[in-house]
Amino acid sequence: MLELADTFPDVNVQSAEYKRLLGYPTERVIEGRARELSDWARNWYTEHGRPWVYARHSNDFQIRNDAVHIDGALFSSTRLQGLLQQAQAHAAILVAVSAGQELEHESQKLWHEEKPDEYFFLEVFGSAVVEHLTTMTGARLCAWAESHGQGVLPHYSPGYPEWDVAEQPRLLQVIKHRRNPILFDRLEALETGMLRPKKSLLAVFGLTRHLQSMRKLTDLVPCESCSFLPCQYRRVPYQRASVPLDSEMPAAQVASIPIPAASIPALNKFANYSVGMKALQRWSQERLALNHHADGTIEAVFRYDGTTCTNMGRSLAFDYFVKLGRREQGYPIQDQRCQPAPGDTGHTYMCRYMNNAEHLMVAIERERPLLGQPLNDILSWQRTNDPAGCYCEPSSRKHKWGLVLETIHYALSQQENR
Repeated sequence: MLELADTFPDVNVQSAEYKRLLGYPTERVIEGRARELSDWARNWYTEHGRPWVYARHSNDFQIRNDAVHIDGALFSSTRLQGLLQQAQAHAAILVAVSAGQELEHESQKLWHEEKPDEYFFLEVFGSAVVEHLTTMTGARLCAWAESHGQGVLPHYSPGYPEWDVAEQPRLLQVIKHRRNPILFDRLEALETGMLRPKKSLLAVFGLTRHLQSMRKLTDLVPCESCSFLPCQYRRVPYQRASVPLDSEMPAAQVASIPIPAASIPALNKFANYSVGMKALQRWSQERLALNHHADGTIEAVFRYDGTTCTNMGRSLAFDYFVKLGRREQGYPIQDQRCQPAPGDTGHTYMCRYMNNAEHLMVAIERERPLLGQPLNDILSWQRTNDPAGCYCEPSSRKHKWGLVLETIHYALSQQENR
């Protein structure tokens, strides 16, 4: 049974990962005042940070009655359950990582001293440390599993899509059930599900002996989301290693999308949109770019500009990328993604980002509503009207996806009517 506790883990955060979390595009060189602050945050943490990592094998693991049971506790996450069932997981590794209390204390001190720039860079570096600790812990688990003829699944955490963050205190209780009180005296879960220190993460890694079936399911290969590039156990490339250009779409992802029957009508000419026609017309002209390809597919890019709801209403910008199939197939949504616009830093001031950047960005990255469905389905998609400018809540993110897809639907309808 595996158990490890490490109070001196590696915290050599890759520069590319730190830059990505700061919101810089891959090709951008950090220089000037920003370079000074990013170096300062790294050096401060190297001298004062006290990170730690804990992981242990579950004692009891079962999936029954639509829930995952780990060491006597019940967790209701359809996504986690589906992941574990697909890979025929037989056990779980429970993990807690933290960048430590010292970083949180220093961040609060900087904020009260009205040093927002220093505060921002240190907070983001803390998020990078948590991601790095999780990645390196995953690599250590992969090494252990490989030597035991097993495979490790991608980690999943409360607060990710389809796992209520309110179950975080329960998971913490399960993880700390055995020992290491010294470590867990440094970490607590609030009633809201938030962790304190906030630069911490709880996670479940599934274990499977069915390596062949795991290799057939690319979603179950943790390497795609693991940034530990020199890992000797890597099975597939890290997907973020090379950020796709606007016009690039992963071929495997496109090929896996089922194509609807050719008889589906293209677009409903009498569409009843959730927003006014004037707004759709303006957005289609000012925010939307359509690129028609020779094979009949279409790539759409939509720029969303909003503001944080708190934190002095800072501006933020996100880019939406949508790839559609051919018209005679009903414009099926073959791929879609949302990410901060190049150079945007406003998103790092959202409340959820500041509480747990990884949770929020993973949720934004993984949410792909109506993927594989005809574009017409946006007209019947049920969603809550939540026009908040930020991305903190799932309902506000769905609302924005609705605006994006309705704008694309409107623009293509106008082109067909000409």
